[in-house]
Amino acid sequence: MGSTLMLKVRMCLTPLKPFFHQGSFFTLQTFLCKSSQLPVSERFLCTRDTKPNPRGRQTDTRNSRRTGEHGDVKTSTFRRSGEDLWDDESSALWQRPSFPKSMFAAGTAKRTTDIWKKKEAMFSLNEEDEGEPDKRTTRRAAWMQPPDRPLSPAEWRKIKESLENQRFESHMMSLLLKTGAELNIAKSLLTFVAMETETIPYELLLRYLALCVSGGHDAEVFDVYDIMRGCFPALDTGASTLFIKSFSRTARWREAVGILNEVNKVFTPSPRNYGDIITAAMNNGDLTTAWALYDELIEKELSPHHDTWDALFRAVRESKEDKEKKSEGLSQSEHQERLQGILLYMRNNQIYPQLSLAITIKACFERLTGQKWKGSWTSPNPKGMCRCCGSELESIHLHDEEYQQLRDSLMTDVIQGEDVFKKTTQEELESFKAFVKRKPAFDVVIDGLNVANWNTDKSKQSETLLTVVSELERQGLTLLVLGRKHMLRPSRSWDRHNMNLIQQKAHCFFTENISEDDPFLLYACLHSGNHCRFVSRDMMRDHKACLPGKAIRRLFFKWQRGHQMVVDGYVAAGKKIRFQSILSYDTIIQTSVDSWHVPFDDTEDRCTYEIPQRWLCLNTKH
Repeated sequence: MGSTLMLKVRMCLTPLKPFFHQGSFFTLQTFLCKSSQLPVSERFLCTRDTKPNPRGRQTDTRNSRRTGEHGDVKTSTFRRSGEDLWDDESSALWQRPSFPKSMFAAGTAKRTTDIWKKKEAMFSLNEEDEGEPDKRTTRRAAWMQPPDRPLSPAEWRKIKESLENQRFESHMMSLLLKTGAELNIAKSLLTFVAMETETIPYELLLRYLALCVSGGHDAEVFDVYDIMRGCFPALDTGASTLFIKSFSRTARWREAVGILNEVNKVFTPSPRNYGDIITAAMNNGDLTTAWALYDELIEKELSPHHDTWDALFRAVRESKEDKEKKSEGLSQSEHQERLQGILLYMRNNQIYPQLSLAITIKACFERLTGQKWKGSWTSPNPKGMCRCCGSELESIHLHDEEYQQLRDSLMTDVIQGEDVFKKTTQEELESFKAFVKRKPAFDVVIDGLNVANWNTDKSKQSETLLTVVSELERQGLTLLVLGRKHMLRPSRSWDRHNMNLIQQKAHCFFTENISEDDPFLLYACLHSGNHCRFVSRDMMRDHKACLPGKAIRRLFFKWQRGHQMVVDGYVAAGKKIRFQSILSYDTIIQTSVDSWHVPFDDTEDRCTYEIPQRWLCLNTKH
């Protein structure tokens, strides 16, 4: 079967003694031929200590990346070789023009965290251990060095004895997998284990399989598949995932569909399982199978990986012939309609394609037969107009129906929810409602304690709050300041004179010290109307999570971005206060008769509550 198919291990030493000689390896082909003549009970790979875990999961280290709220895989920004990503007319826009500062802008949280880490590092001391390292440290250092060649059983035994590690074989195989070692080294380890224990633990074989898959040794994977099929009645999650991945990139990709169907009988496959087969089907021109699996994935409410979408968009043929040509039962026009459905799915779920996917989408639209789409990299101007085609983007402000829907949900699930009364009382909430009804509609609601804490100098908390209140009062706005009763007690932080001035400039309501003021803030804003904004740096993720359904949570996030005011920079008495800009447009995939506008993620630093700054404009108006 060739050198790549030589699995030099012994699965069960006793029954294989006639075929195994001391100091030599046997081939997988020999094992398959001979073991088929043995009783079923003697053909199991693992019979004593280790049992397969049917619900365990094996992670493919080559595809393990950092993930966002919807499960989408983060990939680095790159340029495809031989392809000019940026045309001349949009290259100037790509030089990262200065965007208005916003705590919702992609990368803001990461930059803030880095700043705080640098500050903390200034006060931390690096302590160095003195003296000679103990034997355990020395052994661990030696353990971190895998062999650079296949070892004999005697050499493996010597290393194991020197390390005194009961899980030596498992740890060593993991290390070989992590370092991407040569396959022959792993084979020699399996041979050592077979000679020592007369069996191969399932866990060890699974890690060997992962090494084969990560190294692209698909022919070897086929042999392992035959062994496991012959020895086990079913495959566990980890093995199934690895086999699907490996089979999908070969001519035997259709067998992966059968494995997926078997998995479906026991548990829900992962989006990665579906994605691997969908990609294989698209690469082999079977659009019908690809879209059928994609529909199944969506029906199970799984979020596809971006490389799955990438494969679907790449499948548009560059042929200039009739669009209605059939490809495995699906016409080109039907395929194009399905692709636009993907963009609508992203819109409805507020998913932002990564840069690599945005590049594929641009190329896909530009080569659609019978249509003249042009893609450009751009960014909206402050008025919400596309700098490329001049289209006006959707407003960030909610329509009356959307606002009423959000208001009803917040009132029911957040303000009147059971969790609210863990940090307040029914009497206090009713008192606040009566207070709000007696007052005029507010223009701005201020989270007093949150604003005061913007200044790290605790002696200037009341001064900070007064400065913000004074600036908004100067603009002729009707204000509500929410605080806690301890702020009314004169102290180093809360100056009596400053607090009196605040109460003269704004309506004030002070809750009990243990109360949570966010529900009060939300109630006051919603009662005042869609025009009312609020001042706070609180992201309110807990309250957003209390809302039922993705649609309501997206409305809340949209409302939040259009109404939350945050001071730009530091607050100091006598210094003019500037608030971060509130975008006039919604950052979401948008479409019209002749255009698509797609905000895409060009950074690895974007948190789930942040929005991209870059857009792809696709239009036919040129």
